[in-house]
Parts: sequence; structure tokens; C-alpha cells
Amino acid sequence: MTAASGSSSPAGTDERLLHTSPLRKLLGRPELGSVVGALAVFLFFAVVADSFLRVTSFGTVMYAASTIGIMAAPVALLMIGGEFDLSAGVMVTSSALVSSMFSYQMTANVWVGVFVSLLVTLAIGAFNGFMLTRTKLPSFIITLGTFLMLTGLNLGFTKLISKSVSTKTIGNMEGFPSARKLFASYWTVGGVELKVTLLWWAGLVAVATWILLRTRFGNWIFAVGGGADAARAVGVPVIRTKIGLYLGVAFAAWVSGQHLLFSYDVVQSGEGVGNELIYIIAAVIGGCLITGGYGSAIGSAVGAFIFGMTSKGIVYAEWNPDWFKFFLGAMLLLATLLNAWVRKRAEATK
Repeated sequence: MTAASGSSSPAGTDERLLHTSPLRKLLGRPELGSVVGALAVFLFFAVVADSFLRVTSFGTVMYAASTIGIMAAPVALLMIGGEFDLSAGVMVTSSALVSSMFSYQMTANVWVGVFVSLLVTLAIGAFNGFMLTRTKLPSFIITLGTFLMLTGLNLGFTKLISKSVSTKTIGNMEGFPSARKLFASYWTVGGVELKVTLLWWAGLVAVATWILLRTRFGNWIFAVGGGADAARAVGVPVIRTKIGLYLGVAFAAWVSGQHLLFSYDVVQSGEGVGNELIYIIAAVIGGCLITGGYGSAIGSAVGAFIFGMTSKGIVYAEWNPDWFKFFLGAMLLLATLLNAWVRKRAEATK
């Protein structure tokens, strides 16, 4: 028998039975580039900012990361499904405004406003998904329209009802302490102040990861992101999947909105504008492709952590905060290039 007969893969061997090396598995992970980027950002600010490594700074960084990460996880799933939501930022503010104004004007218990806000916010998400699937217009156009409408409604209704650009205080209303405990409490561990948003963030990332990797709906998300027509041809319920993704973004917006309200007691109607881009940036830094069909919820968490380190690291380094947007844009470009390189290497090793 010749040496050629000892080749590693006989003809007809099922590729699924071939051994996959740990390196190949690692290169195939969407969040690999963001992890490398997170290490680089951490080392950079550890060198240039002495206070960055203080224990007390950890809680501040994690809080900044969690407020972005709560929204970045469902936004990442939506992007994997091939769509965007430019209304996500102002939807957070809309959720807080509905909860506050309904509680103040219509009832004596803030929990009623909280649940009404949940219904309204989910209705906004359903509207985005319904309009997208029925009109066949790009999600950029649909959600840009929703963004503009919500921006106007937030300001218009707040001035109409409260006679100012901010809501009335609800801190003395029944149910406020218990609602604050759920959405805006904190605890101290070893001198580090940790906010409850960390638990919401971890829970949403865990659920999103489970959905992507362990459920049929996760397979549908990847399928519609790779190509809606092809997914529909093999029986994937494209309409139901996309509406479900927009409902996920709306639920996270409700959580973030209640945190905003119960942290400060009042809400400014103009808040949230521009945050939708930060959520998208966190997802892209975490490995999601703009074109859809690729990414992970864990990657979005790493992207949010990078955002938290950068936003607070600039402060600890005592730099002009005006430079923050520059660093954010630079991170976006570098992360996109790194993610593209990692994906090409992964495909080359297959």
C-alpha cells in the first residue's frame, strides 16, 4: 500500500465527522475581535490613566457598560437578523415618559404606569416590525420615521401635559420605592458600588445567547439575516421572526426607560437622541456584520464593555471629553476591519 493511501480524509467521509481544531473554533467566534480590542483598550487606559485601575473605578465603568449593554444585546440579535432600529434611543425615553406621565396624571400607584409603559413600548416595537414586513421598505427608512415621530411626540406631549420639557416628580407616589429597587437599586461589594443594571444586562445577554445557540428561533434569526427569500423558501416564518426581534428591542427599551425614570425621578423629553448609534456601534464592535447573518450576543456585551472603558477612561485620563466621539469612531473602524480579518481567517481554515 502506498503512502497516498494514508491520507487524512478518505473520499466520501462526512465533513461533520472531521475533527475541528481548537484554533479553528476560536477563529470562528464572532466576538474574538472584540475581545482582543477590549484587552487593548484596557491596557491602554491602564497605562495612561492611573485612577483607571482603582477598585472604585470598576463600578463606574461597569455601570456605563451595562446601560449600553442592555440595549446592545437585542440590537445585536436584530442586526444578525439583517435589520436596524434607529428609534431605539428615543424609544427608551418614550418608555420613561409614558410611565411617569401616566402615573402622575391617571393613578396614585407608579406600577400602573410601569405596566402601561410596557404595553405602549411593545406596541411601538410591533409597529416597526409590522411596517417593515408589510411595506417591504428598508428598516433604515421605517425606523428613521419612527425615530422622528417619537422625538416629536416626546417633546410635544411632555410640554402639553407637564407644561415644561421634563416630567413632574413621582418620588412620593405609592410603589416608587419598590419600583426603584427593581430598576435602579445598587449595592456595595468590597467598596465597589454595583447597580442593578448589571443583573439586567447579564440576564438579557444570557437569554439572547440561549436563543441564538439553543432554540429554533435562533436558527431562524441567522437564516433571515443570511437571506430572507432563501429562508422563506425553506419554511422559516420570516415575518414572525422579524416582528419578534423588534419586540425584543422594545422590551429592552422599556427596561432602560424604567431605569432612567427611577434613577432620577424625572425625565427630560429630549434625552436618548443619538444613543441608537451607540447601541449599533457596540453590536458591530462585538462582531455583528452590517449585512446580517453573523454575530453574537456575547460580542455585544464585550462591545458595550469597550464603550464603558473608553467613556470613563477618557475622564480618568483627564482628557477633554470632546475627544470621546473621535475614539468611538476610531474603535468602530478598527473593530470592523479586525472582525473582517478574523472572519476571513476563519473561512480560510475551513
